[in-house]
Amino acid sequence: MSANVSLSNKLMRIGAGLLLLALTSIGLTLWVTWQLEGGAAAVNEAGRMRMQTWRLASAVQAQAPPDRIATLVAEFDQSLALLRRGDASRPLFVPWDEAARREFAAVQALWMAEREEWLQRGRLDPADSQRLAGDFVLATNRFVSTIEKQLSGYTAILNLFQMVMMALAVLGAVVMLYTGYMYVINPLGQLHRGLARLEAGDFGTRVEVDTNDEFGQVAGGFNRMAATLQSLYTGLESKVQSKTHRIEAQRARLEALYEVSAFLAKANSIEELSKGFSSRVRAVMKADAVAVRWSDEANQRYLMLATDAFPADMQEDERCLIAGACACGNLKFDARTRVIPIRSHEAAPMQHCAKAGYTSLVSVPVRLQARLIGEVDLFFREEVQLNADEVELLDALASHLASALEGLRAAALEREAAVGEERSLLARELHDSIAQSLAFLKIQAQLLRTAVNRDQPDKVQASLNELDEGLRESIGDVRELLVHFRTRTSAENIEEALNETLQKFKHQTGLATRLDVRGEGLPLPPDVQVQVLHVVQEALSNVRKHAKATRVTLSVEKGEAWRFAVEDDGAGFNSSVTLNETHVGRKIMHERAGRIGATVSLKTSPGHGTRLELTLPPHPVAGTAAPQPGALRPSNLTLVAHD
Repeated sequence: MSANVSLSNKLMRIGAGLLLLALTSIGLTLWVTWQLEGGAAAVNEAGRMRMQTWRLASAVQAQAPPDRIATLVAEFDQSLALLRRGDASRPLFVPWDEAARREFAAVQALWMAEREEWLQRGRLDPADSQRLAGDFVLATNRFVSTIEKQLSGYTAILNLFQMVMMALAVLGAVVMLYTGYMYVINPLGQLHRGLARLEAGDFGTRVEVDTNDEFGQVAGGFNRMAATLQSLYTGLESKVQSKTHRIEAQRARLEALYEVSAFLAKANSIEELSKGFSSRVRAVMKADAVAVRWSDEANQRYLMLATDAFPADMQEDERCLIAGACACGNLKFDARTRVIPIRSHEAAPMQHCAKAGYTSLVSVPVRLQARLIGEVDLFFREEVQLNADEVELLDALASHLASALEGLRAAALEREAAVGEERSLLARELHDSIAQSLAFLKIQAQLLRTAVNRDQPDKVQASLNELDEGLRESIGDVRELLVHFRTRTSAENIEEALNETLQKFKHQTGLATRLDVRGEGLPLPPDVQVQVLHVVQEALSNVRKHAKATRVTLSVEKGEAWRFAVEDDGAGFNSSVTLNETHVGRKIMHERAGRIGATVSLKTSPGHGTRLELTLPPHPVAGTAAPQPGALRPSNLTLVAHD
């Protein structure tokens, strides 16, 4: 068979051939047996005809009735008809050939000639009946002999088929053993021996492949596996060494990245940050010089922030570069880290780099999100090629630099905003307290001057009294402001600041104070604590100025929504009366409460003291928006406190 035929196809072909031979031999054997059975039945039927002949002769000699003789003649006719047409159900048929047909025709002709004589028994004497019977028996014997001769041939053929079938069985067993050995056992043995050598460490072993059947494919796969194992084994040491070098390089890059990131996180100024960054990047990339440049908003000019090992004369010339005048500072919006050959560049500044001995320039864009904000230039005196890992490292370092610079800028803006907020707070406090008192004192001074000029002693004394009261109020306001600005909150608990505020209030006024804290709740944010503390301080200031109380209680209820209450036993007032614009305490409390989303409520009546409550939302956050116009007008306040 062809070497490209599969094993299953080979076995099917061999099995089909053997099956076809077996079926053919069985079919021929059955056919010969069928012929023998039919011929034997025909011989029996012919022998029966001989018996019928003698019975007919005996009946004639015995002068049997005519109907009896007619019955015997009819039986003889039936036997001849049966031999002529055969009977497949028995089976019975004559193995016809030329001789058999000739002898049967003789028997049939003899019977047809004598049949009438047998029916007319009176015309036959015993001697004639014996002669006719003998002639017919002889003709029948010749016919039977012809059949038996053919049957003997069929018997020989049957014996031959049996011998052939025995030979085919032996041949089939030999063929099956041979094909099993050649197509199954031998390939399996080769694979087994190959596996044994492979397990012993002989990776150069191969299995001969001379077919393309299943075992040939398995053998080919074994050879490929052995070749792969051999290549892996022979190149394992070099691959391990290469992998080790790569891991070491990655470790060094990560270490450099962590070191630079740690430095950037600790730097406190742009100069320190950019200078330290340039020196560290030069050490990591083994560059001969490094320059860090920062661009303006329009990316038209690039300012040199810091350099490391860069020539002093070039540093002075390139302190500010116009975009496009040199390969440095010539970044597009979608620029990527690239290597620029210096000697092949025609720009004049690049000729300076060539004179300084630099051969290659690595340009690393610095981006903050999608905005290009600067560039890091690395100069090399030799040609340099960057792999993907080095490009990724430079991009990561540039990204960290951008984030660090943005962090410094954000911190500076935050400090500026904090200073501005403190100044606004101080200006607001001075305007709402000292400025109002000074304006009142100025009016009283004018009234005093007028009274002196007009020589009005009563009014002079009244103005002096007003001035004296106003000065005492101003001094109290200044002291109160100092208390406000010196009081600090705790990030964990506001109780200490509240207790300190009450103690200072008690020291200034001599009134009895009590702090009552109940419940449990999450700590308030520091900016929210500041606003709460100022509202409480303003409420205490109103108690000092107007309440005429002897006792003050500050209650704090912790929970999902915090609640602060300042309660006194003073004179109280009619809360339905609208106070004039000079009473600014309620405006301050409303303004501060609005910044944190809180509400201020008031319970008071003449002669029954006052209770002011500050209720915070579940998750208070200090807002930064300025109050809307008109927010400070008394008509917009629904809840007021002491002024």
